[in-house]
Order: sequence, then C-alpha cells, then structure tokens
Amino acid sequence: MTENHCPKCEGSLDWKNSDYYCESCEQGYKKVAPCPDCATEMEKLQACGSVSYFCNSCNELKSKSRSKTHLVKL
Repeated sequence: MTENHCPKCEGSLDWKNSDYYCESCEQGYKKVAPCPDCATEMEKLQACGSVSYFCNSCNELKSKSRSKTHLVKL
C-alpha cells in the first residue's frame, strides 16, 4: 500500500474520521477520483481486493487504470 503525503508539507497523512489528516498542517483531506471523460467526481467501488470507479454522470463503470486520484482539502 502506498503512503499518502500532505500536498502542502509532504508529511505523512493519518487516517482519521474516514478522511486523511495532516497533524503538522492541522488540515484534513479527501481523496477523490474525477471521471476521465466528464471530470465529475466518481464513486469508488471496492470488493474482494478489486477497485473500480463508477461515474453517475456518464452512467458507466470506469477502470482504475484510467482513474487518477488526488487529495482535496476538507
């Protein structure tokens, strides 16, 4: 599993209250995956070790390999 780093200070992020949190910056973050086709935030579907994403705007399942996640401030 890859470690997540704070976009501001590059420190390690902790998992806290269902989101990521940087103790140094006292800032919370959420990991989002915009749709590669329409840029709408997608839902993460996870089962049996497999991850996929679903775009409600396109009404399509999107491959993890096409989805690029990033952190946004809460």
